[in-house]
Amino acid sequence: MITEVETLVARATEFAQRERRTILGIAGPPGGGKSTLAQAVVAAVGCAAVLVPMDGFHLAQAELVRIGRRDRMGATDTFDALGYIALLRRLRERNEDVVYAPAFQREIEEPIAGAIAVPRAKPLVVTEGNYLLVPDEPWAGVRPLLDECWYADLDEPTRLRWLIQRHVDHGKSPEAAHAWVHRSDQANAAVVAATRKRADVVVRLPVPSRQEPPAAR
Repeated sequence: MITEVETLVARATEFAQRERRTILGIAGPPGGGKSTLAQAVVAAVGCAAVLVPMDGFHLAQAELVRIGRRDRMGATDTFDALGYIALLRRLRERNEDVVYAPAFQREIEEPIAGAIAVPRAKPLVVTEGNYLLVPDEPWAGVRPLLDECWYADLDEPTRLRWLIQRHVDHGKSPEAAHAWVHRSDQANAAVVAATRKRADVVVRLPVPSRQEPPAAR
């Protein structure tokens, strides 16, 4: 288990100095700090790294409604897992001058196509998401495409507080946020927690001194 950010940054910087491209994954449960960790690592490494979140492969709201899964948005079957795997394969092959990846815009809860440019010159791609280590199909195709995968671990009371506040920040009432987290997000978190042992590195995130959550998780 690693707790020092400096150690993680040094590890990522070493990846960025390789001649071949390295794809570093960061997994973890909803609200567990994986996005914040990924952003911190990419910022510390600098222009040699680019962040490509898994969340860009959320199915669109209209499609979730069509298949009757809007109330379980965020579950394993509400993503285009095969599309994500295809993107990772293109990034690993590094044959194209630039690969465009989708992003997820939380304010409208919709994926945005072509939002992230990944030039061929970038040696380090950091990708983060809930299901990078899930062994079941189709998600099982993700892990072989990652050179290394970290698991972001955070104490449960802090994770739940951050997660509920995130939903409130994006328009839910505190009551609706609490209900959504305990009905949907916690079911997803249980799936993710079962994959912790498959990580190369477990990162124990420190609890911040201030009580409010960070800007992104």
